[in-house]
Amino acid sequence: MSMIAAVLRLDRAAVQALRITDPYSLHRVIYSLFPDVRDDAAKQGSTPSGILFADKGGDARGRKVLILADRPPRPEGLGEWGELDSKPVPAGFLHHSRYRFEVVINPTRRDSASRKLVPVRQRHDIAEWFCQAAARSWGFAADADGLTVSTADVLQFRGKGQQPVTIARATVQGTLTVTDADLFQQSFQRGIGRGRAFGCGLLQLVPLASDLFS
Repeated sequence: MSMIAAVLRLDRAAVQALRITDPYSLHRVIYSLFPDVRDDAAKQGSTPSGILFADKGGDARGRKVLILADRPPRPEGLGEWGELDSKPVPAGFLHHSRYRFEVVINPTRRDSASRKLVPVRQRHDIAEWFCQAAARSWGFAADADGLTVSTADVLQFRGKGQQPVTIARATVQGTLTVTDADLFQQSFQRGIGRGRAFGCGLLQLVPLASDLFS
């Protein structure tokens, strides 16, 4: 599957004009950039959207959003608002064995008694949860000694139809070693964990050169 990497830059005027005030409004803007390829049944089911994004925040000058999609954006973009630069992900990008990474993740566990999903809140618990999930489900081993959980918070906002949405969110950084190439590729293309519609799950990767003397 060919993938498209894109960077969306929004100045203050664009943020105001597009009414970006919370994760749902940003979701709406990001998804509008790409052709809608799912029908209502697919949206209600488990069919992935094919779109991942990570809000990098900004300053007084504007905002930057990283995007990964399985299809090119619409040619018209956002019209007069924003600047979108996109390019194909290089064919060999996922063929390395080690990467430096950053990801905004939705850390949750299923409670054994209630069977409800509950957030993992403490940073050391998030790090442990992440390493276990990576080894079990995502096709890579995270270097536990070098792992950093730089932010951990809970977002509350209104989603589609004004339904309340609560998402635990943490930013995890470190290095990883690929253990299952096919599963790792799927993790990159589809994202990891929950909350992907609202800016979680995009693995931001930088390949690490092999040690010449290893």
